[in-house]
Amino acid sequence: MANIELRIEQLLKQLTLKEKVALLSGKDAWNTVAIERLGIPSLTMSDGPHGARRDTPTTAFPTGSALAATWNAELIERVGVALAEETLASNCDILLGPCVNIVRHPLAGRNFEAYSEDPYLAGRIGVAWVKGLQSKNVGASLKHFACNNQEILRFRGSSNVDERTLREIYLSQFEMIVKETNPWTVMCSYNRLNGIYASENRHLLTEILKDEWNYDGVVVSDWNANHTTIESVKHGLDLEMPGPARYYGHLLVEAVDNWQLDAQVIDNAARRLLRMIVRSGRAIDAPRPAGSVNTIEHQQLARLTAEESITLLKNENAILPLRAKSIAVIGPNAVDWQITGGGSSRVESPYRVSPLAALKAKLGDSVKVEYAQGCDNYIEPPKIKSEWLTLTLQVFDNADFGGEPVIAHSVPMLDQWWWKDALSRYVTFENFSARWSGKLVVPDTGRYVFKFSNSAHGRVFIDGQAVFDQDNSITRTASEHQYDLVELDFVGGRAYDLRVEFVKRTDDNFAFVHAGMERKYRPHEDQRIPRAVELAKRSDVALVFVGDSENYETEGGDRPHMDLVNAQNELVRAVAHANPNTVVVLNVGAPVTMPWIDEVSAIVLGYLSGMEGGNAVASVLCGEVNPSGKLPVTFPKRLQDTPAFVNYPGTREVLYGEGVFVGYRWYDARDIAPLFPFGHGLSYTTFEYGDLRAPQATRIGESIQIAVTIKNTGAVAGKEIVQVYVRDVESALARPPKELKRFAKVALNPGESQMLTFTLDERAFAFYDVTQARWVVEPGEFEILVGSSSQDIRQSASIKLM
Repeated sequence: MANIELRIEQLLKQLTLKEKVALLSGKDAWNTVAIERLGIPSLTMSDGPHGARRDTPTTAFPTGSALAATWNAELIERVGVALAEETLASNCDILLGPCVNIVRHPLAGRNFEAYSEDPYLAGRIGVAWVKGLQSKNVGASLKHFACNNQEILRFRGSSNVDERTLREIYLSQFEMIVKETNPWTVMCSYNRLNGIYASENRHLLTEILKDEWNYDGVVVSDWNANHTTIESVKHGLDLEMPGPARYYGHLLVEAVDNWQLDAQVIDNAARRLLRMIVRSGRAIDAPRPAGSVNTIEHQQLARLTAEESITLLKNENAILPLRAKSIAVIGPNAVDWQITGGGSSRVESPYRVSPLAALKAKLGDSVKVEYAQGCDNYIEPPKIKSEWLTLTLQVFDNADFGGEPVIAHSVPMLDQWWWKDALSRYVTFENFSARWSGKLVVPDTGRYVFKFSNSAHGRVFIDGQAVFDQDNSITRTASEHQYDLVELDFVGGRAYDLRVEFVKRTDDNFAFVHAGMERKYRPHEDQRIPRAVELAKRSDVALVFVGDSENYETEGGDRPHMDLVNAQNELVRAVAHANPNTVVVLNVGAPVTMPWIDEVSAIVLGYLSGMEGGNAVASVLCGEVNPSGKLPVTFPKRLQDTPAFVNYPGTREVLYGEGVFVGYRWYDARDIAPLFPFGHGLSYTTFEYGDLRAPQATRIGESIQIAVTIKNTGAVAGKEIVQVYVRDVESALARPPKELKRFAKVALNPGESQMLTFTLDERAFAFYDVTQARWVVEPGEFEILVGSSSQDIRQSASIKLM
């Protein structure tokens, strides 16, 4: 450490003011600025956190809510290691994750990307992820700091949170990760916190993060989240991204020259950038450590993680695992299993496995497996299926398709995103054109809805006729671009000429072209549910796969409601009425309502489980894997029961009026029965909890040890997640009836027992006292509660703190 700090000070003394300032802004969308004369290299960042998102496919791991559902920190640390290897193979140094924002409201668009409604669980999973990643000398970017708990109003809304709630719920997991792992960067959020943008919030960035928590890394803005020059750098924002500079750069130099800003402020920020660069060990013109992408080991780890996340919510009469000779596989997600959500965390994987394909491969000829779609689940047309297209892409280094293309190759679909730094090696990014040409063949005759969007000027021709002429050149951010729709009649099996032209003459640092298409059924044409019902009637078991469509859960927007979209609920009910042995498999990253819950025999939550998700689901359904996931969030019965219901979405001011009563804390305190409680998850076996051993009394400030024995009392091996909650029996402040403070996942063979020991420190009993500005433990009686979920407490003990 001393050598690192010495090197930093040596470099700092040699830098000019302009060079110091240059370090404080990105070079472009993904790279920091290099100072070549001093051998200071540029570092490259990549979106995450479920995969290293670059121009080529990488392993897509399960999303955040699925990772948290494993309750397995050791496993998530292995995921972090694998992500580091993939990041290095993508020629990057920093992966932008993890996302540890608290799940405050079930409709928030990025709930799939976050971990939990509980800060302790979110913190432990986040610690493991960062430890694994940084063990390979790849930097993490802990985000989004702080209170970015909804996508509506995220750019301009103010999250108005009292200090106690801020500390206990919304910062606790950040504190844990910062203190235990020292992430290379912490990313501030877009929103305002109590009226002040996070990017210039002194209380958040300097007083808490840097001074109180002793963080010595880099505070980086979310992309274009900075709004000021002097206020931001003075109050703790070290690195403005993306580059080139907008509010920093020459404006900072001028502020120092004009005596508006102390040069020491620039030194402090530059010192942090240098510390990150020196710690990285990178050097100009030197190769990064070797990495690897999509290895067998990474594929197996993605599958194992998905398997451990899958949560068995209901299993009436032990209908699972499957023992049937004929299975009806029904629903849109059986063949179009969603592996991730939308936005910056989206990963293009080298492959994805559907549950239908996995079940057929696993069961072979021994079981009759038939499929019926039943309905669709799209709000807008999905990407045109690759089997409908035969396309060639040509890219030209001019805006008029002139000369020979600099890129020419076949592509599977019309869904292209380019970043400037990736494509600029081939073209002038502010002045280029691209053309897709080939054939479009749809399987069935009928009417189709065609969707098109692009970031500049795009046109679509079918059989030479213009279908779209869309000029979006005047817009400047990806979120501002809209799509257009047109309805067209097609003849099934006929090959149509398809040509798409794209011209970019703008200075945006990104470019995209996207086309989608789906069949539009007239009322008398749609016989999909009746066909599914007929299939269910003649099968032993009906598996109904329902859930999200692509990008339904996404950054940039919240869900409009908690219901499954389109006719999915109708489909489930119709199938359940036709076959009493109906199993519902949910492919979602956040809570949904289940109006049919009493009509089906089993419910399996598969999350957005990465590219191996289909294999994982099939393994659980068939009994090769015993489900061991548990809910990291509460599933409410209805939206009106949720803690933030009366204050969501707010206007420009979002009041966190529920205070510390978030998630299960709210349901417990208000005695509201959820659909499924926090921590819930069933197994194919059963577990017995022995007596809880705990001291009767201890002094405040001393740690205590508790112990409990768990026994597998069933016939198959399984894993149980033992959860430890603490309750303050009598407090000066209103406190939740219980709060998660420890957990452990234990694997047991039939008849096997194991004693688990937990250490509870002073913080496990504390609340944040605003009047004293510190964590406080009151003397008095506390209860230690140990159970299988937040509402399935198996053992308890009282302890007196003196």
